[in-house]
Order: sequence, then C-alpha cells, then structure tokens
Amino acid sequence: MAWGQFIPNDVGHDEYLRWAEKAGAEAVYTVNLGTGTLQDAADCVEYTNFPGGTWWSDLRKKNGHPAPYGVRTWCLGNEMDGPWQIASWEKDPRGYGILARETSKAMKWVDPSIETVACVSSSPFLNHYPDWDRTALEECYDIVDYISLHHYHSAPPDLPGALLAGYAAFEDYIRTEIALCDYVRTKLRTKKTMMLSLDEYGSMIRPRGEARLGLGGRQTADMFGVFVPDRKYARRDPDDWSARQRPPMAREMLRALGMASTMLVMLNHADRVRIGCATGGLDALCRTDREHVWKGAAHYPFTQMIRWARGEALRCELRCARADIPGYAIDDMNQYGGFEGIETVQCAAALNGEAGEMTVFVINADPHEDLELTLDARAFEGWKFTEHIAMCAEREDDANTFENPWAILPRRNVSSREEKGIVTAALRRESWNVLRFMR
Repeated sequence: MAWGQFIPNDVGHDEYLRWAEKAGAEAVYTVNLGTGTLQDAADCVEYTNFPGGTWWSDLRKKNGHPAPYGVRTWCLGNEMDGPWQIASWEKDPRGYGILARETSKAMKWVDPSIETVACVSSSPFLNHYPDWDRTALEECYDIVDYISLHHYHSAPPDLPGALLAGYAAFEDYIRTEIALCDYVRTKLRTKKTMMLSLDEYGSMIRPRGEARLGLGGRQTADMFGVFVPDRKYARRDPDDWSARQRPPMAREMLRALGMASTMLVMLNHADRVRIGCATGGLDALCRTDREHVWKGAAHYPFTQMIRWARGEALRCELRCARADIPGYAIDDMNQYGGFEGIETVQCAAALNGEAGEMTVFVINADPHEDLELTLDARAFEGWKFTEHIAMCAEREDDANTFENPWAILPRRNVSSREEKGIVTAALRRESWNVLRFMR
C-alpha cells in the first residue's frame, strides 16, 4: 500500500539471505513491528538461526538450507516514528519502546548471540526529535544494542557548496544522539554504552520544489500518503526496466565527495558509530543501465575506506579556511537554516598498528581553489610517507560511463613530499585525497 504498487516479492527471505552468502556480505535483517507481531519476529529468528529440531528451523531445512544463516544484526522495525509508516508509533514513543524491549527479549531468548537495533527519530527534521528518541529509549535501553539513525542530506543545484556542508548536519545529528544516549544511561543508572547504527544515509543534489516554509518538522501523514481518489496502483515487472531512470550523472565528482564526507564523520565517531549503510548512494557505487555495470566515482572513496580505515580512528587537528552557506528549502520536510563556519578541508585518519599502516583521508571542498596541505606527522616517529592518491574531475560535467569508465579515477600525486615528518601536498579543487604511511 505504501508504495502504490503490486509487489510480487520475487526476492523473499531465503533469496535475500542466500544472495548475501554468495556476495560475502553480512545481512542486517529488519522485522516488521508495524503490522507484524512479537511472535512473528521470534519465529523469524528461529527459522533463520536455530540449528534444528523445531517447526521453523526444520522448515528452513526443508526449503533447502540445512545450516542456520547466522544473521547477527536485527532491526526492530523501520522508521517507526515516521508519519509515512503504516502502523506508525509516531504518537506513542513509549509504546514503541516497550514493544521493542519485549520483542528484543523474545528474539534473544531464541538466539542469545544476536544484536538488536531500536528505532529513534527517523529524521532530525521531525518536530518530535529528539524527545521521541528519549521516551522510546528509556523503555528499551537495557535490552537493545544499537539505535538506528537515518538521514539524507539534500542540496539544490544552484547551491552546490551546500552538498559538502552536509557533513555538519550529520555531525550534529550524531552528537545529539550520543548525548541523548548518555543522558538515558545516567538516568537509568546503568554502565551500558549504547552504540549507533547510521543504517540509512546519503547526500544528493535535488531541485528546489514547492515548500511551505516554517513547518519546523510538523509533517502529517497526508504529506506522504497520496490520498487521491482516482490514484491507480501500478504493477511493477522486475524484468521491465523501461520505466526506470538512469542514475544521475551531473556533478558526479561532487556527489562522490558528498558521500565521502559523511563517511569521514562516521570514522571520526568510530567509538560510537559501529554500523553504516549507504542506502542513498548505492547507484553511485555501482552504476547500471540494465545491460551494463561500471564503477561510479563514489566507488573509489568507499572501497579505499573499507580497505584502509581500519584499526584505531585518529582525531585530526584541523586548521583551514571556513565559509558560510545560506539556508534553503527543498520541500516541506527538507529545510535547512544554513550552515556557519563550514570547513573547506575535511579529514579523518586511521592507524592500523597490526598491519603497520596509517592513512589520512582528506577532502578539499573548495569549488574553485587548489589548496596546499601541510600535514604534521612528526609525532609518528618511524612512520614513512609512502604515497598520495588523489581523485578529481577535470571538468565539472565529467562522469564515468560504461563507454568511458575512466573519466574520474584515483591517481598517484607524485609531487607530494615529506621532510622531517612534515608532508606537503597540493590538493586539487573538489578533490578526494588519501595519504598513506607505513612503518
């Protein structure tokens, strides 16, 4: 109902989990706490993870998967505070908190090895944020392992600098939720530290639409449900791609940097943000026109951080120029009051002592000027600067395509130098940079 479509559910429970096994991916599974029940959730865990000898686990074996799937991370509903949800708990955060607590208990009694993720406000734009979060969390804090954060940052085409200012919105959102969790921890007199799961995020360029200014997050269901009497349901054939839009190509490098800047924020909060999922950037990582696939520019920062953002996160002390971004509105919900003091350089770092690697990730967010970076690594005696990998677009409209997948690629910057622990490097405008050290 929510999408106005007939959905054939060609990809069901087993298809999804078998695909994850083949892909070498760890599944994160969401149980339905809107129209679903506690018993449904417990049965789903039993079917998925229990070795055998029960009705549900034996059904899994009968369906062709003898061994348990071993799904570890389970989300207790999705965006349960959202007025756009069917069976939303928007008006009853305490009720959701109690349901999340009891459901998490039952699921963990079936499989004590799992972790559960409770919903908090599904958008910092909603006017009940962050009080909804506090009320729900006070009821389930002791029996869940994470809270689920969602945020999609939007910038209009006429204000491209706002896309790279989005890191400040994520920073504020994460800091607020950390503070809220720690407040609840103190109120409940517990030593447990709650972890964060930023399991929906993205940065995108979106045109300004009609927006009723000053709503302050007062969204109602009729803004999201299309309550039109003559609305027709659509039947989507999964084999018919004719109605699907080609992934956006304009300002591809800028879009890649928007996604990368969010990942830098997560790395800088790696002590609390333990899960991330780039739901709003998947089409940028792996592009397709149905018949072909190729690597978008965002693929490279994403895979480089998977490879090198390991070990311990290092907090960088940054000094750079700053700029202000004026406020703007995309629609009724996505309204920004402006960003002050936005850094033209964004960075994060990781030290992998076991592998003898240290990596510094740097974005030059200035849309016009190349910058000179001075990186003081003198405290890391015995570490050798080995390479500077940089990526930028030569022209604003450059984009990777199937015919030309090499338009935007990371390349070695051989002009970067180190002298007595001080590295100097030229950063191209709107560029992604990786500086590597070895011991």
